[in-house]
Amino acid sequence: MIGASSTTFCTESIENTLIRVAKEFDHWEIISEGEHYLPLVMRRLEAIAPSYDIRFSIHAPISDVNPGALCERLREAAVMELIAAMEQAIELDVKTITIHPGFESPVIPGFGSRSAERAKRSMRTIDRIMNEFGVTACLENMPSFKYMLGRTAKEMFDLVDGTDMKICYDIGHANTTGQIDEILDMLGDRIGNIHIHDNNGENDDHMTIGDGNIDFAPILKKLSKYKGKYVIESRSLESAVVSKERLKRMLSL
Repeated sequence: MIGASSTTFCTESIENTLIRVAKEFDHWEIISEGEHYLPLVMRRLEAIAPSYDIRFSIHAPISDVNPGALCERLREAAVMELIAAMEQAIELDVKTITIHPGFESPVIPGFGSRSAERAKRSMRTIDRIMNEFGVTACLENMPSFKYMLGRTAKEMFDLVDGTDMKICYDIGHANTTGQIDEILDMLGDRIGNIHIHDNNGENDDHMTIGDGNIDFAPILKKLSKYKGKYVIESRSLESAVVSKERLKRMLSL
């Protein structure tokens, strides 16, 4: 299944986005941000969703949520926000939710390992709750942004080791960190969701598939046993539609 997702969708109403996405895709990963922050739009989404032949997954809030926060109260608040997103997944009959690992302090140097330990503690809670709720939480690998946790295969492994959590393998992010093969080799059996988009290996540009320098053929070959979703993360719906056609051709080879 090929789906779509975009932060740019979050600037318009949930109703308008659903109409537009459902015309082109049968799956939409809703990013719970902006006008699509689920606690504020759940009732509206539940009212209109049955009218469309489309399935959903959820991307938990990102902007204000840091599971690796050094401040314990803020870390706990982030975990509660992620748990709330899992509760919303249950209401929407959604089985997959993607979350970010968090980030280290941009102010205090040398505290990355402490932030990673805080994030690891948060993942243990998420793991317990997801099993109680019957949903799958997928931790997403991050791009080459200085303060983000989970940029390498080793960092991702350390965060989910000892849990039942899955990985959201973001191919574009992995290209910026030079970790495409490393993540596949170390965590391939944990992949529960895939984000796919293109770039030139430096910035997280979310280009249309085929417009950057990622060689998708060997990646998709290694993923031949994966039967889950490919979520196109684009800068626009128009770009996602072009990516969809290119990806369908690649998957048929």
